[in-house]
Amino acid sequence: MFTASHAFRFLPVTGALAFASCLLAGCSKPAPAPPAMQATPVSVQPVTLNPVPNSDTYVATIKSRRSSTMQPQVDGNLTKIFVHSGQIVKAGQVLMEIDPLKQVATLQSQQGTQAQKNAVYQYNQSEVERQRKLFEAGVTSKQSYDQAVQAFQNAKADYDSSVALTNTQKQQLGYYQIRAPFSGIVGDVPVHLGDYVSPTTVLTTVDENADLEAYIYLPTDRAGQVRMGLPVELLGGDGAVLAKSTISFLSPQVDNGLQSILAKAEIPRSQQMLRNSQLVNARVTWSTAPKPTVPVLAVVRVGGQPFVFVAAAKGDGYLAHQVAVTLGDTVGNTYPVLSGLNPGDKVILSGLQFLQEGAPVKPLG
Repeated sequence: MFTASHAFRFLPVTGALAFASCLLAGCSKPAPAPPAMQATPVSVQPVTLNPVPNSDTYVATIKSRRSSTMQPQVDGNLTKIFVHSGQIVKAGQVLMEIDPLKQVATLQSQQGTQAQKNAVYQYNQSEVERQRKLFEAGVTSKQSYDQAVQAFQNAKADYDSSVALTNTQKQQLGYYQIRAPFSGIVGDVPVHLGDYVSPTTVLTTVDENADLEAYIYLPTDRAGQVRMGLPVELLGGDGAVLAKSTISFLSPQVDNGLQSILAKAEIPRSQQMLRNSQLVNARVTWSTAPKPTVPVLAVVRVGGQPFVFVAAAKGDGYLAHQVAVTLGDTVGNTYPVLSGLNPGDKVILSGLQFLQEGAPVKPLG
């Protein structure tokens, strides 16, 4: 039977339970809340509209306006080669020499023949004068005088023909020396001393590296846009601009094999790093229109997808917001933005590696 004494004995246990319940219920002092996240100072730049070119890039070939393939006009063995590949030569400079001995002998023989004919010519010239005086004195007949005149004219024609033939042989002798047609750079020299050469043999090439043009083949679907004066930039393999020019020639015909239109762009003489037959990229600008642009350093890539962080207003501050963008080709140090941003958006430029979506930021500029 439960009595008052039993109740008294259970009081300490009840108090202990109450104390334990108080501890579990948090009767102690509440813990302080964590401090607010500090805003990261970042440099920002508003998105603005800037002129962005609409352009395409094509493979172009550099060609010299003055390029000559050196082939002999006579047969014979090469006895001298005075130049080497890459050498700069002047107009008229001797490049090679073909054995001229046979031609020298032919010329000397012709000069001997010319001397003989000259002697006959001189004799008949004096004979005409003598016969004229005798005829005027009544010593000889008119027929004798006419015969002397005819002999003189024949001798003169024969001598003039011999002089012309001698000059031809002298010119022929000059062909045994291969000379540069203009100042330029010697190309490959595939022949060697002692080689027998003929008019079909390629000895070397001479290219003038001053008056160069870029040959650009444009697709026919651009026929309505291509015109004289369009800007052209010649690019190296690393994308660096080698030269700037404009389209100076458009072919009136379409190349049947390539189904393209030949365009030429003159290259300034100052661009000495370009050479004949060199392949480069030619960027043709069709038009220019204002588009949003962002600095290259503002773009981060995740899995190949470009993103930028913008400082988005939130209450009294700003939060970092990651935005996926579609970009065009670089223009200087900026990207044209095809989609994802609007003019006026504050693009974050600094501290990108430390930013996360929704992190508080403090724009500095």
